[in-house]
Amino acid sequence: MTKTKSALLVGVGGQGAILTAKVLVNGLMKAGFDVKMSEVHGMSQRGGSVSTQVHWGEKVNSPVIGKGAADIIVAFEKMEAVRYADYLKPDGVVVINDYEMASSSIAAGLATYPEGCLEAMEKNFSCHVLKAGEIAERLGSAKCMNIVLFGSMVKALGMDDVVDWEEVIASTVPPKFKELNLKAYRAGHDAVKA
Repeated sequence: MTKTKSALLVGVGGQGAILTAKVLVNGLMKAGFDVKMSEVHGMSQRGGSVSTQVHWGEKVNSPVIGKGAADIIVAFEKMEAVRYADYLKPDGVVVINDYEMASSSIAAGLATYPEGCLEAMEKNFSCHVLKAGEIAERLGSAKCMNIVLFGSMVKALGMDDVVDWEEVIASTVPPKFKELNLKAYRAGHDAVKA
């Protein structure tokens, strides 16, 4: 692979975006790619925005993804998809968790949650929308929502054959959560229609 690819994972603190990026990085490195990762926590411990950039290819000089350069955005919260939309390539794809998490200003009644986030994204981009939290809860724990989204990302990017992702997940997550996360990966993968 001579050209590079990039993924931008965005969400709110505590949703697991950084662990998801680490699963991606571990798999890509195992497959032999040069990989760079950058993370921005902001006020993540207080429910603020979190973004993680992963850039991979034969040779990558920087993890930074410029505006209009991401091959995929994985949004763990739907308003975050809109916030980072200008980073997506015109032919890029978005995986969006149909989930609302009120910011501190919304929770305090100083603002309202914007309507039409999904509609705006679907009008302008190739989107895969799923209720990852509900899928995760059906599997037994909302905490595996991030791996549901990871499975959707792998399918949306057509990266099934890059590496054995289930093996990567099993070696990255804590052993006691291995089976749950493998089920989450499969469910997320199945949620994206080819």
